[in-house]
Amino acid sequence: MQPPEKYPFIFSDEPRYRIRRHLAFWVFWWLFQAVLYSVIGFSGKHGYPLQLLDSTFESLAYMIAHISLSYTLMYFVIPRYLLKQKYLLTAFWVAVCFLGAAALSTLISITIIPEIQNWILNHNFDNYLRLRASMGIHKSLMAGLRGGITIGGIAASIKLMKHWYVKEQRNLQLQKENAEAQLQLLKAQVHPHFLFNTLNNIYSHTQNTAPVASQLVMGLSDMLRFMLYECNQPQVPLSKELKMIRDYISLEQIRYDDQLDVHIDLPANTDTLAIAPLLLLPLVENCFKHGTSHMIEQPWLSLQVSIENNRMYVKLMNGKSNNVNRNNYKGIGISNVKKRLELLYPAKHELTITDAEDVFVVDLCIVLESLPLTKKENAPFTLAYHE
Repeated sequence: MQPPEKYPFIFSDEPRYRIRRHLAFWVFWWLFQAVLYSVIGFSGKHGYPLQLLDSTFESLAYMIAHISLSYTLMYFVIPRYLLKQKYLLTAFWVAVCFLGAAALSTLISITIIPEIQNWILNHNFDNYLRLRASMGIHKSLMAGLRGGITIGGIAASIKLMKHWYVKEQRNLQLQKENAEAQLQLLKAQVHPHFLFNTLNNIYSHTQNTAPVASQLVMGLSDMLRFMLYECNQPQVPLSKELKMIRDYISLEQIRYDDQLDVHIDLPANTDTLAIAPLLLLPLVENCFKHGTSHMIEQPWLSLQVSIENNRMYVKLMNGKSNNVNRNNYKGIGISNVKKRLELLYPAKHELTITDAEDVFVVDLCIVLESLPLTKKENAPFTLAYHE
């Protein structure tokens, strides 16, 4: 179970939980400050209830600086610089934020605090209060810096602890998913050597009598070998993944006896990029299973993959019959792809699925990792009857 599901008040990003969580935090901080400084600043001159009321309103005024500092750290400095390991810029912006919060607190102590004291404690020497605050700018700056460091440190610590906890839980979930996937894979590996030897025997017997069938057997053998032996790794070269996709589409074309209109546009130089294995196959398989197989006339499929820097853009489209239930496209394959993308590429992917009346469109963008390779991958096989 993911942290947002187990502890929604703490981890959920839903607006209702976030608003309650933030309100609870700031109300607690406000009341804590009010009680603390009412005790520290109590002199017995005005009575504690009046001093507590004054401290409550003063703490509320200083919340302007505290809230500004905390949210700047949590939603600007930490995600943009600290989590991206830009430590010099992080230190610079932290210093700027703390000094800015101290300056804002000093400005509040000069302008707003005298008005509050004049209103609640009946100080009728408003100009004197302002002058006293102005003369003690250094002390006000130090006090503002102290309060900023305290609340900023607490807010940043909560943000980082939440980030690291969620990341750790995600890693544990990913390990569990990988373990389950490997278990399923092991269950499917029933005597793989026997399977490949049998396929090779069929291939050798059909080479002369049925060349198309032999090519099909060889293509199927390559795909099974990739699934059984190479997909145990967390990542595979993108070139191998795209080769398997092309081989799969080539095998499916046989079923349509060249009546399937296929347009495939794949990049050439993909040896230095890595991708999670079998990530794209369910999307392509879904096109045949729920789309083109239900079309009586003019079935078609289009696959375009492009690379820009380390970003892979995939646009997959297929025609479909109006009689196909749209819920068919929301089966296990699509849901598994979404789940794997969330686990393997958090904040590094964008998936958009458009289920129109006569066309199904998948737009996918993934930020891939570099994988230096020295061995060139083999070119995809070509079926004999296409030559």
